Amino acid sequence: MQPNAIEKISYGIDEAVKATGLGRTFLYERMASGELKSIKVGGRRLIRVADLMDFLQNAANQRIS
Repeated sequence: MQPNAIEKISYGIDEAVKATGLGRTFLYERMASGELKSIKVGGRRLIRVADLMDFLQNAANQRIS
């Protein structure tokens, strides 16, 4: 990590798409179903990094089961 770099605690939708490789529509569908938690701040929809990691871990666990 660079000196004085701030680690993100949330992503906008486009950042979440880039970080995961998942599509916008897929993420919006999962938010609508409640599978992926998100928050709205002002006019922006944000996904906390912790919630995104939980969502991915749950998806991986379901695949294994």
